[in-house]
Formats: sequence, structure tokens, C-alpha cells
Amino acid sequence: MALFSRSKTTDESATGAESTQVVKHALPTDRDLASVIVKPRITEKAVQMSEANVYTFVVRKDATKRDVKEAIIALYNVTPVKVNIVNKSPRQYMSRSKGRRLTEKGLKKAYVYLKKGDSISLV
Repeated sequence: MALFSRSKTTDESATGAESTQVVKHALPTDRDLASVIVKPRITEKAVQMSEANVYTFVVRKDATKRDVKEAIIALYNVTPVKVNIVNKSPRQYMSRSKGRRLTEKGLKKAYVYLKKGDSISLV
């Protein structure tokens, strides 16, 4: 018999366990949605955009649009119309005062668009 033969037979009574195993599949609500959104991003541009029902959040690096949408629904009880995600890559620059190369961290931002009547109180 070859090492990688497909015709192997196992004796279930010898192992003492059943061959059928119950695998519990994770539901979409089993994820930790609070960890998707790191913090709201409050800048001059973000405050100006919030008047037009667009809110900006810093999200995890592995977050998707669907994750952000479900997290907004769970945390703020509003339904987003649209979610845009921007990856801001890290950059290096020369400091004029210190005279050395510094690194600015990268982040992932999510722009959440809400319908006209909805709003999120961030402060």
C-alpha cells in the first residue's frame, strides 16, 4: 500500500470516537464589532464633513467595508448609506528641528455616509 493511498479504512471501534464531528460555524454576530472601530477621527475636515452627515473613523488594518458598516449599526444604531475606506501609508520625512529622519504612522480611515435624518454624537 502506498503512503498516500485514498483507499485507507479505519476501524471506528478501535479509536473509540465517532466519525461524525459537530462543527459550530461562527455567526456574523459572534465577532467583536467594537474592536473594528479604533476611534473617531476628529479634525477640521471631519467636523466640516459631519455637517453633511459624513463621519470619519480610524479602523483596524484588516477591517472591510462590511465590518465597518456592521460595527456602526451595532454601536451607534444608525444604518450607513455608504462606506468608503482609505489606506494612508506611512511616510518618512526629515525633521527640520531635530535634523534626522522621522516616520509618520500609517492608518486606515473609514468615511461613513448617513442618510439625511441620522446623526452620530461623537462628543
